Amino acid sequence: MSNAGGLGLPRLMGVLNVTPDSFSDGGRYAEPGAALDQGRRLIAAGADILDIGGESTRPGAAPVDEATERARVIPVIEALRAETGVILSIDTMKPAVACAAVAAGASVWNDVTALSFAPDSPDTAAALGCKVVLMHMRGSPATMLREAAYDDVVAEVCDFLAARAEAAMAAGVSRERILVDPGIGFGKDHGHNLALLAHLERIAALGFPVVLGVSRKRFIRRLDPTAEEPRDRLGGSIAAALAGARAGAAVVRTHDVRETRQALLVQAAIENAGGATP
Repeated sequence: MSNAGGLGLPRLMGVLNVTPDSFSDGGRYAEPGAALDQGRRLIAAGADILDIGGESTRPGAAPVDEATERARVIPVIEALRAETGVILSIDTMKPAVACAAVAAGASVWNDVTALSFAPDSPDTAAALGCKVVLMHMRGSPATMLREAAYDDVVAEVCDFLAARAEAAMAAGVSRERILVDPGIGFGKDHGHNLALLAHLERIAALGFPVVLGVSRKRFIRRLDPTAEEPRDRLGGSIAAALAGARAGAAVVRTHDVRETRQALLVQAAIENAGGATP
């Protein structure tokens, strides 16, 4: 947790997509120079962590080969590491890309497959010694919307994350290096997303820090059809982030760092004032 203003805010993970086809900023930061400038802006806005990704995980996204992904992210990580001490995270499912990113200066591996993409993913995470974010997703980005079927989405996501954490620890990843992410929008329909947000405290009760990624997600458009473009979903993104912070999210992943930080500051100040004597 960070302590902006002494209020104990969740850490803010700024999204830095170095891809031509991400759902929100498709191609704006695909060039290393543009990505570096955006990283600087996110840090100036208050990001505690930069999450750098070279393969889109939007619904229907096609996979990217390892060489292409490495070529996209490694120069950006190296350049950021050379000029800032902010925590750098690599958003990848590939162990080889994670290894290269950690060697370049990343200290978090954010894996949308919860270390299940490759047989050696858990062993690689243990050997790297970095923090690992284990996210829940049904299927792959190309298929996940067709696999959004649950009897009890909250219980099933909790069970999955607990099992993947156990698998990681069995491979040698220490418990204190594991974070979990319910995967809002990844293989879930509108109702599933809302149920997970409404019961996020059950994810937190697993005993691992919770990473919450709700920024500009499609469920906001379902609630507000005028928010057709991802950039029109700031209000909904902030509302979901505030709810997540109340429920115990330790990290909020966002495209809009400054606005999210400000909202969290105000929420925390109001809540702290509520316990003070007038």
